[in-house]
Amino acid sequence: MHYYKIPVFVPELACPFRCVYCNQYDISGVSDVPEAGEVEGLINKHLSTMPDNNCHVEVAFFGGNFTGINIIKQQEYLSVARKFVKAGKIDGIRVSTRPDYINDEILKNLKIYDVTAIEIGAQSMDDGVLLAAGRGHTSLDVKNAAGMIIKNNFELGIQMMTGLPGDTVEKAIDTAKRIVELKADTTRIYPALVLKNSSLAAMYRDNIYTPQTLEEAVALCAEIFILFEKVGVKVLRMGLHPSESFYDGESLLAGPFHPAFGELVMSKVWNKRIAANIKQNIGEELKIYVNPTQLNQAIGHKSSNKKHFSKSFDKVKYFADRSLKKDQFHVDYR
Repeated sequence: MHYYKIPVFVPELACPFRCVYCNQYDISGVSDVPEAGEVEGLINKHLSTMPDNNCHVEVAFFGGNFTGINIIKQQEYLSVARKFVKAGKIDGIRVSTRPDYINDEILKNLKIYDVTAIEIGAQSMDDGVLLAAGRGHTSLDVKNAAGMIIKNNFELGIQMMTGLPGDTVEKAIDTAKRIVELKADTTRIYPALVLKNSSLAAMYRDNIYTPQTLEEAVALCAEIFILFEKVGVKVLRMGLHPSESFYDGESLLAGPFHPAFGELVMSKVWNKRIAANIKQNIGEELKIYVNPTQLNQAIGHKSSNKKHFSKSFDKVKYFADRSLKKDQFHVDYR
């Protein structure tokens, strides 16, 4: 089964606050709010590139505070997406919103229009970090929203960020643990970036804020990924999927951005997995057997893991083993 998401970006639509890190227009590459008719064309365009069989497709409304939009506008968007659900062309509808814009009336409306998953932007479960980030909600709002979403039988997603003002490694890990306690089905992990035209940019220029290094962000996200993996919380994404303006220097001032950030994190995760199963520090040969779909992750981004273990073993060899399931692996060494 292949899983696809058709993203519909509604940048900063109905957001009551401007978070210190936020510049949704540069993140999404979308400057105008799409109309319902445009959404239908966008969905059809994406569907034309997807296989007809063995796939699960969702339409996902991202980028703003979806449930804060005028109810008529919400219904216009959802009516378009629901039409594709009824026709059997897509399997579900996902919306992203704020935790303080969840209540029984809102959830009832989403249920009517066949919404299947709700992602709330918690960003942190530390109230001091939330205040410094200008979020305008508390950790209690996240807890209450999560409970209502689960009670109404939606898939619950809780998004988090690392490296916000006032955040620490310990606070970020505690946020991840709190997300687990709230029984989230899915999560996304975003390291904070310094974008032009954001409050964080001014803080950065005034030396009030120092972003994470790429190495720090990768190491922390790997630790958090492993925490989520152990309890079955699915990590949908790590790192932003940026617009072209990130690459030409127009939008990004500083921070742990890398176009293959998720790949870097998974390389670190596999480094930890393999290292934990090697009981000696040096040897002649190391053989690593993994499922074929994860061979590149095990080898590491630009062969980083192979280079790492080559410091301790004369020969390091990787083998694709179809008998192993995803995330299973085996090591031999001498």
